[in-house]
Amino acid sequence: MTILRFKSFDLQPYEPGKSIIKNVKNIIKLSANESALGISPKAKKVLLNKNSFFNRYPDSKSKKLRKQISKSFKCDENKIICGAGSDEVIQMLCQLFLNPKDEVIVPEFSFLMYRIYSKIVGAKVIFSKEQNFKISISEILKKVTKKTKIVFLANPNNPTGTYLNKFELFELRKKLRNNILLVIDDAYAEYMENSDYKSGLDLFKNKKNVFILRTFSKIYGLASLRVGWGYGDKKIIKNLNLIKPPFNLNTLAQQAAVESLKDTNFIYRSIKHNSIYARKVKKFLEKYNIKSNKVSANFLLLDFTKCKFKAKYFNKKLITKGIILRSTEYGYKIKNMMRLTIGSKTDCLKFMRAVEGIFHK
Repeated sequence: MTILRFKSFDLQPYEPGKSIIKNVKNIIKLSANESALGISPKAKKVLLNKNSFFNRYPDSKSKKLRKQISKSFKCDENKIICGAGSDEVIQMLCQLFLNPKDEVIVPEFSFLMYRIYSKIVGAKVIFSKEQNFKISISEILKKVTKKTKIVFLANPNNPTGTYLNKFELFELRKKLRNNILLVIDDAYAEYMENSDYKSGLDLFKNKKNVFILRTFSKIYGLASLRVGWGYGDKKIIKNLNLIKPPFNLNTLAQQAAVESLKDTNFIYRSIKHNSIYARKVKKFLEKYNIKSNKVSANFLLLDFTKCKFKAKYFNKKLITKGIILRSTEYGYKIKNMMRLTIGSKTDCLKFMRAVEGIFHK
């Protein structure tokens, strides 16, 4: 009898925000930090183009997209690699840098794929404690050993919504050993209006030991097309291209991403909408003693510590009204909290009416 042998992994699989409620058709999904305004009209035009050549392989090097990224962000196109979402870039980084028993430091509450891809290649994941749900530089530095190869962090952080200011980021890079790669995930950078914030890309364009992650899944609304990119030293990019799958980014995804970057009016409207409704929802929830982080990204981490209802009860009631938020217990292991995506105007108003109904039944 033939017995097939394969690797076993000690990890918890990624579970995305829920999108389905049994027997409910008109769902308000506020669980995945997706774009409140959908996609750019220019990107939509590309996707509706009937003259697309589906029988042709896509550009394996994403030349036009890298050129547009370079133009939009004033960076070197030769230091850019595109992936099927920033997830794929994270995966390739782990494959390139990590060997079994190497160590990776991630904040205790952070995007789950950092730890998952690190564990898959055999690295040991070390968690650094956060202070009041904010990434702590001192706690990261405490965890550094001779085996440390990568430090991953998202700024602003998911799911906490907190962030490191530009001075803190500089301090972290300065105090880390030069041979440790600092990976900064700028997934929500476009939403940031705080004066003390600078994106990783703005701060470290020319640093050889800093790698930047970006995505088109958030403000650009292309989550289903899976488009992301990374920015780093040319030597890193050269070697990532050696292990990158051919044709990893389909033609429509590349074209839609290009047009999304060109549509600055849509980007501006998305930022303005988020700024208005994140503050409006935050202020509204405070009436019911549901606290949240300082407005930063397109989501709020809701704290039910002082609320008369527990997060689980609140969540169950919302589900009966067809509204889905993200539980932070599974994966993140944050109790009595929930993550709320800032949705469209209609979604936000329906959410607030539903909350009123829960508290004034």
